[in-house]
Amino acid sequence: MARYAMIMAGGAGTRLWPMSRRARPKQLLPLMGGRSLLEMAADRLEGLLPPERRLICTAEAFRGAIRRALPQFADEQILGEPAGRNTVNAIGLTAAVLRRRDEDAVFAVLTADHVIEPPEEFRRKADLGFALVEDDARRLVTFAITPTYPATGYGYVERGAAIPGFDGAWVASHFEEKPDEATARRYLEAGTFGWNSGMFVYQARQFLEALSWYKPGCHAGLARIAEAWDTDRRGSVLGEVYPGLEAISVDYAVMEPAASDERLAVCCVPMAVSWTDVGSWPTYGATLEADAAGCRTNARALHLGSSNVLAVSDDPGHVIATVGCRDLIIVRTGDVTMVCPASEAQRVRDLAERAGESLR
Repeated sequence: MARYAMIMAGGAGTRLWPMSRRARPKQLLPLMGGRSLLEMAADRLEGLLPPERRLICTAEAFRGAIRRALPQFADEQILGEPAGRNTVNAIGLTAAVLRRRDEDAVFAVLTADHVIEPPEEFRRKADLGFALVEDDARRLVTFAITPTYPATGYGYVERGAAIPGFDGAWVASHFEEKPDEATARRYLEAGTFGWNSGMFVYQARQFLEALSWYKPGCHAGLARIAEAWDTDRRGSVLGEVYPGLEAISVDYAVMEPAASDERLAVCCVPMAVSWTDVGSWPTYGATLEADAAGCRTNARALHLGSSNVLAVSDDPGHVIATVGCRDLIIVRTGDVTMVCPASEAQRVRDLAERAGESLR
């Protein structure tokens, strides 16, 4: 069985507006000390598997920008979606393409949203995930992050019995998507739950078989696409079929029903790493160092009597100055300045949708 990895990089990143735009989504923004989240995700694969076995699944509209940012990815290593149809179809498309190339392909599903430290621990646990599936193709492996607070914005996975012969791996006994605070606190205190990271390892053939059981419409559409993949009909069939697939996450479509299906074995590999899902301005702010008043910035800022202010700019020469401000997010770009209370950060997505076409 050959090992592969696919980085999902198709999100629009509207909660990081006005920096994240349709033409330059969050995964390509140089927010991490001049580097993008996608570059960091690609770097984490170094030493894990050969460069030619690495894929990116993204919006077709981002292909050119990704090729320029990561020239080490050949055109055939980028799977372009004509429309976003959520994670189960991005993963299913990858599985279908890989199965045409390699009947026994095993692949890791990774994301371009995460900051993970240290990368050595990530690679060690990813290697364990590969080994589990290579030992038994019926296994669907999910990686769980050790929780540090009772988060209500993440899904949770509970580990059950230990898997003999694989130190650090457990049966996944329960999934819960975004619980309320009381439930999340109970999970944290139990010590057997982890945040569902959105990272997985599957055998391509087994994933497609599971998809045929739970989402036969998606499976049938992806089978049509795979049949045309190595022909001159690839583009037309992809454009015709893919946008009509049911948009649903892999957690709901496959992982939850698989957890109670005796034909499969859902496994959990906890990852004790520093993990940040950079999906909003507050989570991005958590990657920056705070001053004594809790203010954070990626550029130049001057604060007088202010506290807990996140100031972000795409111009390192521009100064953001505040007086007596509390719990604010300020984002400055060349054509937009956005200000909002930190407590209202989730509404930035709505603001992005309301912005004029030239600002999206």
